[in-house]
Amino acid sequence: MEIQAIAFDVNGTLVQILTEDAADAAFRAVGHLLTYQGVDLRRHQVRDLYFHLLKEQKRHSPERYPEFDAVAVWRSLLEATATDYTRALPAEKQAQLPLLLAETYRGVTRRRLRLFPHARTVLDTLHSRFPLSIVTDAQSTYARGELHKVGIAEYFSPIVVSGDHGFRKPDPRLFQMALDGMGVAAENALYVGSDMYRDIHGARQVRMQTVMFDSDQGVKDHEGTKADHTITDLRQLLPILGL
Repeated sequence: MEIQAIAFDVNGTLVQILTEDAADAAFRAVGHLLTYQGVDLRRHQVRDLYFHLLKEQKRHSPERYPEFDAVAVWRSLLEATATDYTRALPAEKQAQLPLLLAETYRGVTRRRLRLFPHARTVLDTLHSRFPLSIVTDAQSTYARGELHKVGIAEYFSPIVVSGDHGFRKPDPRLFQMALDGMGVAAENALYVGSDMYRDIHGARQVRMQTVMFDSDQGVKDHEGTKADHTITDLRQLLPILGL
């Protein structure tokens, strides 16, 4: 089939990212920030409550592949620990605090954020020839800012982020959103990802063609699932597309 559009995974495919989600420094920083909101919690208390609320949120999801909402988790934490001082803060500040906490936590836990080699060169070549989109498991609180930071957000439309929808890959609805946004049939679209289960299996459920980028991130085997192509360098994507 003729390829008319391309969708990409982000982390592990275009972007090398490393986070330490349980890092003491992150929960210490959040705990210190909470002090100025009238909440007094030790770092281990912040950590335990954060992960408890995150697990509870996912447990109550009706979705087969539930995605959490980071801002909602921090909002729940604030509601559970608020004092009279907290409740007396200006309404605008109270409304913005969950987002600020989410961004603070992500920023402190992030250790690496950079493009894989040749990603920009390949995207420059493809962008002039194909509609490009993103299907990523992430929080919008993080994803769009990180795409902007590495300088590639403008290449893609639509940008489909699991955190916006409450479910994550391999749910086929996410891939279909990208197809609908690009206006192409699945048989004429290619998906490039680094995880055999979430990316390749997910894209194949809607009959997209697939490329497995064998990077240092992602699950590499899933129940006999095979990609149409496997690459170890993003430049290898170009000859697959006849470029």
